[in-house]
Amino acid sequence: MKDRLQTMKGAIFDLDGTLLDSMGVWGDVDRIFFERRNMAVPEDYVQVIAPLGFAAAASYTVKRFHFEEREEDIVEEWHELAREAYAKAVWLKPYAREYLDNLKKKGVRLAAATASDHALFGPCLANNGLSGYFDEIVTVRDVKRGKGFPDIYELAAERLGMKASDCVVFEDILKGIEGAKAGGFFTVAIEDPHSAGEKDRIEKTADRYLRSWKELL
Repeated sequence: MKDRLQTMKGAIFDLDGTLLDSMGVWGDVDRIFFERRNMAVPEDYVQVIAPLGFAAAASYTVKRFHFEEREEDIVEEWHELAREAYAKAVWLKPYAREYLDNLKKKGVRLAAATASDHALFGPCLANNGLSGYFDEIVTVRDVKRGKGFPDIYELAAERLGMKASDCVVFEDILKGIEGAKAGGFFTVAIEDPHSAGEKDRIEKTADRYLRSWKELL
């Protein structure tokens, strides 16, 4: 396993919960969103929408709860709730920057594969000094299926000019790990408190499990 990490030509990173310590923001967003509708956040809600992009998550939310609201209005509400935090208060996880810098020095090409939108992660990357840092950034809007499938990782590898066997995928959610493995990628899971309910399955599924980026330094 160590050899694969040492010989990879491309590294594909999820952002939220993997590089960015941002999942607490979405806990607040979900809580406020449902409080405005006199509801509590369903226990399974976060796990269901985590692999989806905003449009698909809004569609799921409208259908599940029979909301008489436009999907695009729900997406805008989520963005409004999260925008300031992403621009000013979301930071990289400890030692993530050091690991990224190490890969850069070795000539490894970097891609981000995210379910988020540029309106959120763009200012966040800028605030963390990472504007223009990634060679490629792919979102679920660029593919037909969400992170339970290999599409987004395959597109990231393609844009890097590489095959799956050349790359390692770094993720924090089970669906992401499963989707990447279905595409033939070596997978590394990074621990995040918001994935605690899936921790055992993530550890069993991923090729390697990290509790901190420090383990790779």
